[in-house]
Amino acid sequence: MTVFSMHCWKNLRALLSALTFLFIGLAPLGVYAEGLIVKKAELVFNDDAYFLKADFDIDLNKSLEEALEKGISLNFLVDLEISRPRWYWVDEVIVTAHQNVRISYHALTRQYHFSSNNINLSFNTLSEARDQLKHIVDWKVFEHTAVKKGALYHAALRMKLDIKQLPKPLQVEALGTKEWDLSSDWFRFPLNP
Repeated sequence: MTVFSMHCWKNLRALLSALTFLFIGLAPLGVYAEGLIVKKAELVFNDDAYFLKADFDIDLNKSLEEALEKGISLNFLVDLEISRPRWYWVDEVIVTAHQNVRISYHALTRQYHFSSNNINLSFNTLSEARDQLKHIVDWKVFEHTAVKKGALYHAALRMKLDIKQLPKPLQVEALGTKEWDLSSDWFRFPLNP
């Protein structure tokens, strides 16, 4: 009887281990099925300044699409930090830059509007507006005098849905659900001026 129960216990443990491994392995797929990911980013030197070029992968869930169709603007905040590593202390932040990007829908014209610091565009479909949101091109981030030539710097970039820009009732709902939590992780890359 003891041998039988030990054999069943080992099989049960093996089965639980396999299921745990399976769920842990599939968990990242669920996290990235809908969301926001920085695919690539680079800082390009041109005309005595550094410009950001970045590509994002953005999937809006059903709640965000419905809110957009009801006339609620979705404001995104793009954050960029440039830091200089120090061996004796925490890294020194050299540059901090932010850019606001917005997608909105106007029912009267049946068009989606995209706006950023220097661009205002209209599109017939959400897919076209989202494609514009996926790419940041030629965002002037900082002057060349902020960094020293030959030094090593670390750049970090992220994009997130700015919940503070939502109407107050939706801000409360957004705090309680993951459907409104749309944010990328920090994407880190080197900068060698």
